[in-house]
Amino acid sequence: MPQINRQFVLASRPQGAVTPENFRLVETPLAPLADGEVRVRNHYLSLDPYMRGRMNDSKSYAPPQPLDEVMIGGTVGEVIESKNANFAVGDKVVAMFGWQEYGTSNGAGVQRVDDTHVPLSAYLGPVGMPGVTAWYGLNRIIAPKAGETVVVSAASGAVGSVVGQLAKEAGARAVGIGGGPQKCRYVVETLGFDACIDYKAGNLYQDLKAATPDGIDGCFENVGGEVLDATLARMNPWGRIAVCGFIAGYDGKPVPLKHPSLILTQRLLVQGFIVTEHMDVWPQALKQLGTLVAQKKLHYRESIAQGLDAAPEAFIGLLKGKNFGKQLVKLI
Repeated sequence: MPQINRQFVLASRPQGAVTPENFRLVETPLAPLADGEVRVRNHYLSLDPYMRGRMNDSKSYAPPQPLDEVMIGGTVGEVIESKNANFAVGDKVVAMFGWQEYGTSNGAGVQRVDDTHVPLSAYLGPVGMPGVTAWYGLNRIIAPKAGETVVVSAASGAVGSVVGQLAKEAGARAVGIGGGPQKCRYVVETLGFDACIDYKAGNLYQDLKAATPDGIDGCFENVGGEVLDATLARMNPWGRIAVCGFIAGYDGKPVPLKHPSLILTQRLLVQGFIVTEHMDVWPQALKQLGTLVAQKKLHYRESIAQGLDAAPEAFIGLLKGKNFGKQLVKLI
């Protein structure tokens, strides 16, 4: 078995936009397993927007990513060695081993998954944290009724794509906002949204108005900035906004709302949430999501970078919207 583990650590905190120099590739010897430990060869690494916030040394919902330690991140892989009775060689598992080729654990936070009917990579996307994020924000905050209109920003992404499909399952009308005609075609033709607005076309508010003639009842917000401003201006009274992310401002450029008074005049519910604080819903959500994926009723798309060395540039591309669907790094 290889004795070296290749890892990316956080070398410095970004000053504005993330650069490759913020990461450092290191090689660390693999120590022999202790009793109770399990070793996993990671097959895929998940890259997600939340990582950008963790790179800052600022107050947030979670501690900042420590310097000179392996970058945080979800992984799926295969057990290659075990001294833990709960895991056998060959088990497929999901964990938070981060940006590295191998993970070693006492078993805490490592969960077996079945890739018979659900592809292994999907456990980092629609049947993983992004899928549960979509499920929670839609069902617990927006709670759409049949016939209502739900708008989803970053609609072709790992979270937004699931939100819209679940909204359609609930009988709602789903309108996406995406970047570019190719992504918008995918959102409508493959994911089944009723409409998709290309914010890069330069006519965001008017196009959104045309696509939401009856106003907007629910908003799943991933972007912020002008996208949220346009949506706010179309919200119906007592509308619900699930705030999942503000990727427009993740590189240190906060974008203030132009008309925050609409929250008052339209009596809006605006609820931010962190999905890891709602672990009680994960079993229910994952069961439904896994069934839909296995039945090929929930569609998803992946952007896959090849090899650990590609992780920094893939992450920078994610923050700039260059990915199409869930951004992964294939490690083996």
